Amino acid sequence: MSVAMAPFALIEARAAPVPLVVSIPHTGTWLPRELADRLAGPQMLEQPMTDWHLHLLYDFLPRLGVTVLHATVSRFAADLNRSPRGAALYPGRFETTLVPTETFSGEPIWRHPPDPAEIETLRLRYHAPYHDALAGLLEACIAQFGRCYLIDCHSVASGANRLHGALANDIYLGNRDGATCDGALLELVAGEFERVGFKVSRNDPYKGGYITEHYGRRENVEALQIEMCQRLYMDETAPPADAPLQPRFAAMRALLYGLFERIVGAVAERDWHCG
Repeated sequence: MSVAMAPFALIEARAAPVPLVVSIPHTGTWLPRELADRLAGPQMLEQPMTDWHLHLLYDFLPRLGVTVLHATVSRFAADLNRSPRGAALYPGRFETTLVPTETFSGEPIWRHPPDPAEIETLRLRYHAPYHDALAGLLEACIAQFGRCYLIDCHSVASGANRLHGALANDIYLGNRDGATCDGALLELVAGEFERVGFKVSRNDPYKGGYITEHYGRRENVEALQIEMCQRLYMDETAPPADAPLQPRFAAMRALLYGLFERIVGAVAERDWHCG
């Protein structure tokens, strides 16, 4: 397989660091040509299931002292928020895999899906480096602060799919039903979104994916997933490429800046913790 792009971008804190790392695993869109040529049709070239432009929406975070890791490669090549060994996040419920074969709507992604040997190559090339980098960031954060807070940022189309019905709320927070962070961090973030008028759901239908589950169970790490409806920052009926130019994108980015200023201020306090 050809390789033309690093599997992630790392943006280090540009202000005094705080014990917070943000991961954005589904914002990447690059695909190697040999995979792009095997997609099932033109609709798959539009890459449904992408968390459109989240790395741009949150690009202010390093100025607040937050280190950000985000994907550059499409989740069609390797889903960075899935187990490398195929363990289910929601046993008995439809979910996509490390290299997905169907979209959330049940559409086939590939004319010829990657075989097991190719999947292992994709895991080593894209999934493993991202997680090596993320684990290293968490370890460095713990070494500096004694603790680390991890927020895994996502967005989702608002319409119904095989996972859930149409999404009536705006923000969906997940901590695996309290297993990856107790109520303090979750309620801090929920309260900030609710304060500005958003409707927030807790652990329904999204409880947090592999990143939240895997790292949130580590000692001295507290992990939370934020799932945001894409209608908050883009017109879901318009071409996704146009989203950063839409007025709602700038408005949501400004709102998030103020919201994260307060979250960063809270986690930076030495006597604040969520465990």
